[in-house]
Amino acid sequence: MFRIGENIRLLIDRPDGTYCFRLHNDRVYYMSERILKLATNISRDKLVSVGTCFGKFTKTQKFRLHITALDFLAPYAKFKVWVKPGSEQSFLYGNHIMKSGLGRITENTAQYQGVVVYSMADVPLGFGVAAKTTQECRKVDPMSIVVFHQADIGEYIRSEDTLT
Repeated sequence: MFRIGENIRLLIDRPDGTYCFRLHNDRVYYMSERILKLATNISRDKLVSVGTCFGKFTKTQKFRLHITALDFLAPYAKFKVWVKPGSEQSFLYGNHIMKSGLGRITENTAQYQGVVVYSMADVPLGFGVAAKTTQECRKVDPMSIVVFHQADIGEYIRSEDTLT
């Protein structure tokens, strides 16, 4: 589960206005209240999307983050992972992160905790789930998976037809 904790307030009450989340067709959208008021002029069945899609609910009612939320969530993430330059491309092609490609990890990251994956130059690359705790990552062999891939910025190209 990905968490930003109390920082959710920073997404809602921004210096440039008040923002909100809205559910439309099992997708969660993030938009300013000004855009929301303009969107009320369009009937819900004709409205395709409005704002930035943060994710969607699956048929089993589990929420799945979309990569379009990365730029909004990355600055406020509690748990982060940095990958070495040699492993960036592998992650961007949809592969998991091995211990050999791990640059740094936030202290006290729990197993199965949602994380934001960064390059060593602090560029957000995507989302993942920690396969091991921070302490276990120090002891495992280099070919062990430490972060499961969930979403990456390469999806803009691979899935451009389905991202809305």
